[in-house]
Amino acid sequence: MNEERSSTASLTLQPIGVVRSPYRHTSEVPKGPGTRHAAEGSLQIRADLEAGLADIEGFSHLIVIWVFDRSEGFALTGTPPADNRPHGVFATRSPRRPNPIGLTVVELLGREGSVLRVRGVDMLDGTPILDIKPYLSSVPPERLRRGWLEEAEARNACSSADAAGNDAFR
Repeated sequence: MNEERSSTASLTLQPIGVVRSPYRHTSEVPKGPGTRHAAEGSLQIRADLEAGLADIEGFSHLIVIWVFDRSEGFALTGTPPADNRPHGVFATRSPRRPNPIGLTVVELLGREGSVLRVRGVDMLDGTPILDIKPYLSSVPPERLRRGWLEEAEARNACSSADAAGNDAFR
């Protein structure tokens, strides 16, 4: 007999490790149009889970699922740093979410026991990690759409070009 899960069921998740990052405060994490996350850090996985890292070295990139552990409350709409227009929380990477779960793709630089050295961290130091998965995508880059972010980047590029042009004539 199949039992349906209640939509109000609660989950209990245990961190598998923590992020070691150069960022101590949210204000230090690069944000906004064109931001590229190049900071290096590490994913320190619990020693009792080290066997689960077997063969991970064969992947160039990893998906890290983590918790916005310092975020309080949530808002269903907000204006992200990359735009001057409000968007729904599920169309953004805002930390103020009904379930404070973050997702980041990082480049795997190497492994030393239960520690993964990575590039591309955008999390705060000490952030709890819920899971790691190898990054695999069957979607060709030309088929990916970036929604409102693509439009905001185009607007900001035009504004930057206008500002640079205006500065040249001063």
